[in-house]
Amino acid sequence: MTRHASPEQYQVLPQVFKWTLISILVGLLAGTASAVFLISLDWVTNFRENHAWMLFLLPLGGLAVGWIYHVAGKSVEAGNNLLLEEIHNPKSIVPLRMSALVLVGTLATHLFGGSAGREGTAVQMGGSLADQLTRPLKLSHEDRSILLMAGISAGFASVFGTPLAGAIFGLEVLAIGRLRYDSILPCFLSAVIAHIVTLAWGVVHTTYSVPWVPDLSWFNLIQIAFAGALFGLTGAGFSWSTHKMTALFKKYISFAPFRSFVGGLFIILLAGAFQTHRYLGLGIPTMVEAFQTHLPPHDFLAKTLFTSITLGSGFKGGEVTPLFFIGATLGNALSYVLTLPTAVLAGVGFVAVFAGAAKTPLCCILLAMEMFGSQIGVYAGIGCVMSYLFSGHNGIYKSQQTNPAKI
Repeated sequence: MTRHASPEQYQVLPQVFKWTLISILVGLLAGTASAVFLISLDWVTNFRENHAWMLFLLPLGGLAVGWIYHVAGKSVEAGNNLLLEEIHNPKSIVPLRMSALVLVGTLATHLFGGSAGREGTAVQMGGSLADQLTRPLKLSHEDRSILLMAGISAGFASVFGTPLAGAIFGLEVLAIGRLRYDSILPCFLSAVIAHIVTLAWGVVHTTYSVPWVPDLSWFNLIQIAFAGALFGLTGAGFSWSTHKMTALFKKYISFAPFRSFVGGLFIILLAGAFQTHRYLGLGIPTMVEAFQTHLPPHDFLAKTLFTSITLGSGFKGGEVTPLFFIGATLGNALSYVLTLPTAVLAGVGFVAVFAGAAKTPLCCILLAMEMFGSQIGVYAGIGCVMSYLFSGHNGIYKSQQTNPAKI
């Protein structure tokens, strides 16, 4: 006897068709934008590394970007927080200029040597480009919220080459301790399509090697739980220091463009004091090293300081890649005293500090398995959960709603 689909299953088909078409558009837009950004970012990073004197132009670069935002970008300077606010309480379409301004601002930050990331740029481009579909498609406020979430997922997935983590990021980042399952289809489809589109443009993502993961044992689980707690405290410390630095710059320097100028001067002085450029830009070579050999145990603290000043003074970029750096180098430092392999501690730290700072443990568990292989999953899971629990309720995104899970 032939079984027929229930009315409920019939009713979901138009929604599946609708959001599949929208997700294709979002994925194409976000994936292409991320490809342009990543290719340009590689170019400016290589140029700066081959011309060390560019660092001395960082104050002027910060002044220029600050002036551009002061004149034309006040409505979008909240960045990721603006997208979260529009999802929680839709008001007006995110201006398209957000994409252009954050792209130019981030490339300038990296060209001259600021310590910042790239997630914020990709997420803002993905969200703002996706939001331009609202009027042509005549979407409701509820559908617009879902559209913005899909754009966030697409941006995250395409910039790191992690479609599963990107999809969950868009669902998890909105509120601490709560997921939005009504958006699961567009977030997943947009993330996967954006990832495929970015690869089609010829982008190659950095790979990190975790060659061996030890068998589970009580001793190893206790060690990774202890490390996870430290990763959470470090993520909380990063959030606090970045917000505190932002408040200090605003308190003592009223003219916004001049904040970045002064911040650039501080970065030059710090680079001279440490006598190294390893804490400038993304820091990917150091992150790769963290999986391979012992590094100076203060690397994670230095990167926190450099990034807090860079972002706190108004330079553009993201927090996530610096958090990867901080986590990987902290994990590397812990390998001096813990018996787990250096690569495992670096890998778990890589994602767990981010989990604590962004309050996205599920995203970060998937991120670890996509980047380092499924064999690290249990260790990453314990590390990310402990980090989330020990990091408190204040994270890098001020517009996250708070609904913490109970233990």
